[in-house]
Amino acid sequence: MKSTDIDRRDREVKRSLKKQEILQRKQGKRGGLSVGDYINLLESKLFHDDQKIYNIKDNNDEVVEVLNGIKSEIDEKHWDTILRKAVTKTGIKQKESALTELKEVFSG
Repeated sequence: MKSTDIDRRDREVKRSLKKQEILQRKQGKRGGLSVGDYINLLESKLFHDDQKIYNIKDNNDEVVEVLNGIKSEIDEKHWDTILRKAVTKTGIKQKESALTELKEVFSG
């Protein structure tokens, strides 16, 4: 057997092992909610019209519960994305002020 054939087989074995590891990691994470699920959930809990979000400063129990779930189940690198996309999904015009308020509640 040539060395190129041996190298090719080694690469194929490494690829298959890597695929198995990735599948196992994905299956392990599927138990909880995903980032997209949290974006949709948070957006559904926010009370808003076309101008602003009203229940951020009130420390609404439902919103706080979702924020605590995000902190406990999602990696820190995704937190900002979830908050930003949930505010954007509401379609309000005052996105920046709402995002700032939501970050204050989230961090406090």
